[in-house]
Amino acid sequence: MSTRTRTDEALQGHWLLARLGKRVLRPGGVHLTRRMLALAQIDGKDVIELAPGLGRTAAEIIDCGSRSYLGVEQDRDAARAVGAVVAGRGEVVTADASHTGLPEASADIVIGEAMLTMQSDHAKRAIIAEAARLLRPGGCYALHELALSPDELADETKSAIRQAMARAIKVNARPLTVAEWSAALSEHGLVVEHVQTAPMALLQPRRIVADEGVAGALRFARNLLLHRTARRRVLQMRQTFHTHRDRLCAVAIVARKPDRPVNTP
Repeated sequence: MSTRTRTDEALQGHWLLARLGKRVLRPGGVHLTRRMLALAQIDGKDVIELAPGLGRTAAEIIDCGSRSYLGVEQDRDAARAVGAVVAGRGEVVTADASHTGLPEASADIVIGEAMLTMQSDHAKRAIIAEAARLLRPGGCYALHELALSPDELADETKSAIRQAMARAIKVNARPLTVAEWSAALSEHGLVVEHVQTAPMALLQPRRIVADEGVAGALRFARNLLLHRTARRRVLQMRQTFHTHRDRLCAVAIVARKPDRPVNTP
């Protein structure tokens, strides 16, 4: 079913926020995205972005001077939206992030934001493996995801947070700790070079203004006031994030594909 035809009650949290006018849907906000792109060194590189969503980061990537941009988006509505953003400056294909159908070693940089968190452990591994396949030797995979903190968090606490988030955002979200995210990348031969964290403040007023600007924040607030069901759901999401604020954070990781296998003498 298209995101356009789903009710506010049934829509996944990130698409509900998008429907209400929120354009930055990353857990660490636009600041952490820009920090990640700076660490990845986009200028002059061929970039593939997995699940670009509404295309906000796509525009940032192109503005950073990428040599080429290719978005891989499974949702057809989102693919059209990103295509409009990058028209004349990049391309978008409709495909699954775990099986893109793109040639091996076709990118210097692969980027994914706020998408692995929403996947099962099996799907996470498949997408990371595909990103590693797409990278040329020496290229890097840059992530911006939701994380659990601290690394020593008890398994029962992790489960409780994941269950609460699933109820609020209607996605079976499975965030990992920072150490677990790093280990998942290492398992596919990628070498973690940079790790940056930020508070998970997606629905805090100060972050909304910083990400959307004053006009965008006012538009979002107006839409909340006009749509009661959507407002109830957003308040539920905000309360869930607030309840677990000491155990949630955003993380950006840049990991490089070695020029030769790590175990090569």
